Amino acid sequence: MLVSVGILSVELFAGIVGNSLALMADAGHVFADVSGMALSLGAIWLADRPTSGGRSFGLYRLEVIAAVVNALLLLGVASFILWEGVSRLVAPPAVDPDLVIVVAAVALGANLVSLSLLRPGHTHSLTMRGAYLEVVGDLLGAAAVLVAGVVIAVTGLRAADAVASLLIGVLILPRTWRLLRDGVDVLLEATPKGVDLAEVRRHILEAPGVEAVHDLHAWTITSGMNVVSAHVVVGPDANPGAILDHLGLCLSGDFDVDHSTFQLETAEHVLWEGRGAQVQH
Repeated sequence: MLVSVGILSVELFAGIVGNSLALMADAGHVFADVSGMALSLGAIWLADRPTSGGRSFGLYRLEVIAAVVNALLLLGVASFILWEGVSRLVAPPAVDPDLVIVVAAVALGANLVSLSLLRPGHTHSLTMRGAYLEVVGDLLGAAAVLVAGVVIAVTGLRAADAVASLLIGVLILPRTWRLLRDGVDVLLEATPKGVDLAEVRRHILEAPGVEAVHDLHAWTITSGMNVVSAHVVVGPDANPGAILDHLGLCLSGDFDVDHSTFQLETAEHVLWEGRGAQVQH
């Protein structure tokens, strides 16, 4: 993350001095990665903090809120880059190609250093793999800026700077959209990706002694922490302890859900607050 912050600072300063939108756009691209790595680092730190009576889940949701704010900020950055890129494509300003080439080459080398730091762990951790792929994107962005600088220096085609910036702006948008969509889904407590509620329901109903299930919900607290809750109707001869053990192991093993809560009920039990829940057998 510190290497990327260094690249961002140098590219932003050089982009302003050399009047290169491509360098400033790549700085925005690197900012997207820096903010993503900062969120991961913050999530690791927050996960280690103890919970309290007032916040039984701790501060896990701060990661999601920060991700949504970050996505909106990145959307603004990408919009500015695209708008300015189109304007410069129509009327290309003078750009210092030598400065662009030198800074892009330095950014390229720094990204190679970051890749070497992340390579050992990217096959063992999803977070590390995400950071690795983000730096690969930065590497491609720096390469595009370098090519633009060389084109301007050799041919004098100043529009190459705008073309490179538009390419980088387009690269930012898909990641921004995914980040915003995933963050909003968590805040709206949507069913987590990879958790098929129909399959979860089927597994619950297949447990020995279970007759029906209703009020089945699944949501996400923060990245990697999915939660399931359900009201489970059991038969008169059922073994409650065995059912809870079976359901807990099933959800943990088949759906990677380690946080599950089940309310066991008999068929004669009056539904909570008299609501007409849809009971499925």
